[in-house]
Amino acid sequence: MENNNSLKTAFIDGKPYDLRDGETILSFIRRHTTYDHVPTLCDAPNLEPFGSCRVCSVEVGLKEEGPFRTQASCHTPAIPGSFIVTDSQKIHNLRKNIVELVITDHPLDCDHCDANNNCELQTVAKRLGISDARYPEGLNHFDIAPDTSHPYMRSDLSKCINCYRCIRACDEVQGELVLSMASRGFNATVIKGNNVSFFDSDCVSCGACAQACPTNAITDIFDSKSKDYDEKIRTTCTYCGVGCNLEVAVKDKKVKSIQAPYDAEVNQGHTCLKGRYAFSFYNHKDRITSPMIRRNGVLEPVSWDEAYQFISEKLTQIKTNHGPNAIAGISSARCTNEENYLMQKFIRAVIGTNNIDCCARVCHSPTAIGMQKSFGTGAATNSIEEMKDADCIMIIGANPTEAHPVTGAKMKQHAMKGRTTIVIDPRRTTLANYATYHLQLRPGTNVALLNMMLYYIISEGLENKVFIDNRTEGYEAFKAQILAMDMDELESITHVNKELVRAASIAYATSKNAMTFHGLGVTEHTQGTYAVMLISDLALITGQIGRRATGVNPLRGQNNVQGAADMGCQPYQGAGYLNAYDPDINKKYELVYNAKVPMDEGMKIPEMFEASIDGKLKALWLMGEDVVQSDPNTNKVIQAMKSLELLIVQEIFITETAKYADVILPGATFLEKSGTFTNGERRIQRVNKVVEPLPGTKADGQIISEIMNVMGYPQNDYDPADVLLEIAQIVPFFAGVTWENLGKNGKQWPVKPDGTDTKILHQESFPLGKGRFNFVDFEESNEILEHAKAYPYIITTNRNLEHYNAGTMTRRTNNVHISTSDFLLINPVDAAAHLINDGDMVCVESARGKVDIPAKITDEVRPGILSSTFHFPEVMLNYITSDESDIEADCPEYKVVACNIRKSKGKYKNLIRL
Repeated sequence: MENNNSLKTAFIDGKPYDLRDGETILSFIRRHTTYDHVPTLCDAPNLEPFGSCRVCSVEVGLKEEGPFRTQASCHTPAIPGSFIVTDSQKIHNLRKNIVELVITDHPLDCDHCDANNNCELQTVAKRLGISDARYPEGLNHFDIAPDTSHPYMRSDLSKCINCYRCIRACDEVQGELVLSMASRGFNATVIKGNNVSFFDSDCVSCGACAQACPTNAITDIFDSKSKDYDEKIRTTCTYCGVGCNLEVAVKDKKVKSIQAPYDAEVNQGHTCLKGRYAFSFYNHKDRITSPMIRRNGVLEPVSWDEAYQFISEKLTQIKTNHGPNAIAGISSARCTNEENYLMQKFIRAVIGTNNIDCCARVCHSPTAIGMQKSFGTGAATNSIEEMKDADCIMIIGANPTEAHPVTGAKMKQHAMKGRTTIVIDPRRTTLANYATYHLQLRPGTNVALLNMMLYYIISEGLENKVFIDNRTEGYEAFKAQILAMDMDELESITHVNKELVRAASIAYATSKNAMTFHGLGVTEHTQGTYAVMLISDLALITGQIGRRATGVNPLRGQNNVQGAADMGCQPYQGAGYLNAYDPDINKKYELVYNAKVPMDEGMKIPEMFEASIDGKLKALWLMGEDVVQSDPNTNKVIQAMKSLELLIVQEIFITETAKYADVILPGATFLEKSGTFTNGERRIQRVNKVVEPLPGTKADGQIISEIMNVMGYPQNDYDPADVLLEIAQIVPFFAGVTWENLGKNGKQWPVKPDGTDTKILHQESFPLGKGRFNFVDFEESNEILEHAKAYPYIITTNRNLEHYNAGTMTRRTNNVHISTSDFLLINPVDAAAHLINDGDMVCVESARGKVDIPAKITDEVRPGILSSTFHFPEVMLNYITSDESDIEADCPEYKVVACNIRKSKGKYKNLIRL
């Protein structure tokens, strides 16, 4: 019989089910049955339908009694009214025949294979009743030599079934295009690059191919496909602000391997080499496993009780003699929300000072202030997954493919598909190579270039008048100031052709949906806050905010830099960004803390260093921050550390800062504790303890709770779920957050009391009422004004893919075999002028000091511009960076350093070894 009422219905094995527009047959079947109801080999959850294996074939007819046609279900659209038979005898025979042919060229050594019982070919063969190959043995690929060249990746292509999943993962997920299929017919085989090894190819070690492989043809050194584990635990990555979900396999109470869950909303089965492979630091031999106190110049192991007693007595003495404001704390984006909350609570409620800050100060503090002044909230307005619906993305001062790899891969896919992509960056980054427009400005001129964009949007009549009239204020005065600017002058300042800026401006303003993303190349300038305000102006003037696939989205550098700021780790704002100097607000804090909180103005990190040198700050508690290596003007930071009476460092390794400590307390890694991280899109996610802390170490929250009790404050035993409940009492946008309701994928704040979260901010109104236009004129950095004559080059800092900030963790993994040192990007013109060859040591000197860095000659930077990473203590790049900082936020200006160069006779020595 025919189905006459079938517009939104199709039939699976005779039963009717609702059908959605655009569904394939396979996705339709999976939605109504189980994921593996129809077997597949070339299909994967995060790949586009491909149809190479035909194992997913089903019979489809337009009548219940037929006739039926055999179709590959993975890429065939489901037709309303159709009848789908998923497992007839004909289909069973077809699938069996296909798999038997595959097995004739596959070694039948399952018992000795790492993927045994976790091999999709094995699973499908068992399901079809295949125990041996029915066809006679002929030519095979069994003699292909395994590739063991790479620190992480492994391949044994004798086990390859030519499903193309690895190739498609490399193309569709990572966008790297490293893998391909060479030759045809029986001779077809997967190759890396131009048929080279994994190590010699352009592989970025993300592991997407290994996770996609249905057999064990591509895998890794951790045997990630092996079923030889005791349990798998889901947690959140400790590295960048993307906040990837990880699935950690544990064997004998140790981490065996890590994969990325396909149902993770943040990373959808993908992660970078740091998240997937760089975890062996957690039980590295260099871990600190005992508290230490410096006596007679030497750090000596002591018991926890002795360490706590010593700290309590010293802090009490300093507080008695010099007052609470002689003590300060710096919290950490590497620690959980709960630990950061307790740290600021300890400093405020127990010590009695607002001298609390965190590493957001040296990265995204201008973002918070700038966006608060424009919108009233200093966080990302939208979600990364919305990028797929954006017509235009604009990346300003960020290199996401290196610093935020999973988000960067999505941006690269956007650009590779021909969608409008605008990159504003002094370097020709990976994304700049694919961009529609690359505005390669001179470092430090963001404000000038953004003003040019605003000028052209107004002069071309592309402003969104309806949005401006209804949702903003201050536009007319702003417009007059923008139109009074001289484009020729700004072109001269930025070194970017004004017609190119005009074209990019028109592209952004005329896009239906445009998203902006900015990073530390925006914030780490003297005008960082102002640049963020102008980016906000761009969103306001075009109405590109408050809707899906629009908005202003800072790319948060570290895993929990958003959360550390949310929890009140800044002197002027308590938990929830409430004014720490408002007596009415402080009454609310006092009610929850059951303690008096201070009203005095607190110090930001740069002010702490100044106060230490001046003798005003006597004690500093650092939780998970290596300021000697990470903060600017290293000599000054060292002087500040040496000037303290008491330096307490809570760490997992002896960092450059820990070398100056009076007390060291051994903390735990993210794998050894529970809590929550908040990623760059405001997503609060659970961190679940995977293994127990190493003997002698403790979770950072436990350490803070215990010292609070020792110092007389009755803090409950550390339990992240309990701390989260307390946070929800204070932080308005955490009102509905509980440990239980965060689930697998977390919630994006603000979270209402009923648990409803928020994907998109400012849809109907702004916290300020209306969005505010802010005009700012360009001002040259004092660094250039004062030092350009003696130091004619500009060096700017950046990260690389393999390492993370000071590299404390990644340098104790195999990543160090992929990226072995910092390096100096230098243009061929400048290299030739100084007789510098690739790999030569270059002495880079500024007004503060000098460092030697290996040269990497490239046209990624223009003549006169240099760039370097800062991951290795053998270089210590921050010896040359300056004290210049953002006018509003005190964020250091890492991105503009006047310097000079010469060829050096020195040799690079990598002191860190596995």
